[in-house]
Amino acid sequence: MEKLIPLSVPNFAGKELEYVTRAVETEWVSTGGRFIKEFEEKIAKYLKVKKADACQSGTAALHLALWLSGVGKDHEVIVPTLTFIAAVNPIKYQGAEPVFMDCDDSLNMDLDKLEEFCQKKCFLSKEGLINQRSKKVIKALIIVHVFGNMANMERVMYIARKYKLKVIEDATEALGSYCTKGEYSAKFAGTIGDFGAYSFNANKIITTGGGGMLVAKDIALAARAKYLSTQSKDDPLYYIHDEIGYNYRMTNLQAALGLAQLEQLEDFIEIKTKNYALYKKELETIEGLDLLNFNKETRPNYWFYSLMIDKEKYAFNRDELLQKLYQRNIQTRPIWGLIHQQKPYLNNQSYQIERASYYLERVLNIPCSTNLDEQKVLTVIQLLKDFSSQRGI
Repeated sequence: MEKLIPLSVPNFAGKELEYVTRAVETEWVSTGGRFIKEFEEKIAKYLKVKKADACQSGTAALHLALWLSGVGKDHEVIVPTLTFIAAVNPIKYQGAEPVFMDCDDSLNMDLDKLEEFCQKKCFLSKEGLINQRSKKVIKALIIVHVFGNMANMERVMYIARKYKLKVIEDATEALGSYCTKGEYSAKFAGTIGDFGAYSFNANKIITTGGGGMLVAKDIALAARAKYLSTQSKDDPLYYIHDEIGYNYRMTNLQAALGLAQLEQLEDFIEIKTKNYALYKKELETIEGLDLLNFNKETRPNYWFYSLMIDKEKYAFNRDELLQKLYQRNIQTRPIWGLIHQQKPYLNNQSYQIERASYYLERVLNIPCSTNLDEQKVLTVIQLLKDFSSQRGI
């Protein structure tokens, strides 16, 4: 059996042990300590924003963004069906309901269908955009930058302004991706909409083990996010709380790890870019396989690599190839199950879901860790070439 080549694992090549040890030695291991503030400040500087608020997870960041967007009972939020369910569940936390949108060929939300839905299936009133079917106000739009591939934010913001929607960018997979052309040139994913959420889960481009970060265009709302995430503590000495808050703070241990990871972020992106290019070049020689492209007007972080399988031309379909690679100790993953088909969301509205189903059946994510060297990439490629000759066997 070949040595395991995992899908996406952390790379601790920097000062992680040094910083975490320092946090332990000072005994600041919980939700207080200097590493939290330093991590927030350095993320904010990297993203070129005024303030960033560390929190427990990307999900927590999204929940806070919805709360601060005024989303509540009897509201709706437009979301993609092709995403991880964490982008959708916080809507339910607020008592609101999602409306599901299809993806385009970048796997991001189909903006043509989004605009068509707003124009033909809704109407504007003094309360905001009203869904003709439910008669509810559509309060916000969650745009997910899938696998680090930025959506067309110029178009997103145009639609949002036209239809009075708050924009929450789920940049949990896209830390380091930024626009290179147009109105938002040099703007990072997560910093263009009203709110941006990031995740530092173990498989993300940098990790704190678990954890997230929220940024807000309105600095007052960013400050309010910090207040809400720390149990809405009005007096820290006498424990006075004037509002319901959340235990959403990151720990100092996590922040120490994240700080060391952040110092290596651009190096990690360089590695991912190089490995993507190698995969892309070699896979072009295999009939029936290709890597999906990243949007040309961006500098992506190349977080995940999406292998497109033509079931008519390649030897195996998605699930067969997944099993063949698993047998050779190569870890891969299909796209998430579409959210509008999940049991908790079967009764929610969806709009012309077509491409998402198409890609769900044909895409596998293949190994993309930042500690993946050229030889391991070539090992994966060689297996894919070997399998291609087995058509009909």
